[in-house]
Amino acid sequence: MLDTTLQPVADQSASQRRPVRPARSTTGQAARRPGPWRRLASPVVVLALWQAACSAGLISPQTLASPWQILQTAISLTRDGTLPHNLLVSLGRALSGLAIGTVAGVALALVAGLSRLGEDAVDALMQMGRTLPVLAMVPLFILWFGIGETPKIALVSLGVLFPIYLNLFKGVRNVDPKLLEMARTLGLSRAQTILQVILPGALPDLLLGLRFAVGISWLMLVVAEQINANSGIGHMMMDAEDFLRTDIILVGLFVYAALGLISDQIVRSIEARVLAWRPSNVR
Repeated sequence: MLDTTLQPVADQSASQRRPVRPARSTTGQAARRPGPWRRLASPVVVLALWQAACSAGLISPQTLASPWQILQTAISLTRDGTLPHNLLVSLGRALSGLAIGTVAGVALALVAGLSRLGEDAVDALMQMGRTLPVLAMVPLFILWFGIGETPKIALVSLGVLFPIYLNLFKGVRNVDPKLLEMARTLGLSRAQTILQVILPGALPDLLLGLRFAVGISWLMLVVAEQINANSGIGHMMMDAEDFLRTDIILVGLFVYAALGLISDQIVRSIEARVLAWRPSNVR
């Protein structure tokens, strides 16, 4: 008969010989985790080097204005109302074009994605259209719509149309077949299946397309506002080019960059709220 009284002692001695790993400190991990402000370090360094080079005379003001001069110009343009007025005009054009292009892209994607007949009628034209250089359409838009606001908004709408269409079309076609089979089993009508199964399933792709479309809308707006415009951020930059005012040109570029960043953050916030049910968004 085996004596088991020594087993706890043996286990105890083994546990004493086994090195004990120190507990991980959650506070230490939190301290090592990079904060959001650390991402601003590199831009601040670039601005500091830029300002130093301009102050030392290494960069001519006609070639590239200094950050301090750009800031002073932005304040001056804001005080005299030039920047706010042109900004509102540009926002109106961008939002109008984004709305029209989004509605058209969603409608065409649903027509092509929900039926084979619709795909045969729409998709080939869309695939050919997206390969055309949009900027080459500017002369035609001027001939068709004149030189008013219509060609500018149409140019933005055309740039927005394709990312919305392509992403939503892919989302509609990639809906889980098991969900469609479940909808048929439950006896849902076609309209109910589209509204309750297909569209929610394709919503992530639609929002991804919207993020691309928002960025493209600002890129197209830069070109659109150079078509005989008398207002807008692009028009302000074109006037500054005639007088070699690189500070005003850079103010316009920074405004476009800020608008692009802000609009992308807005879409990402909507995405996080609308798609809160996704596992990647659950915390």
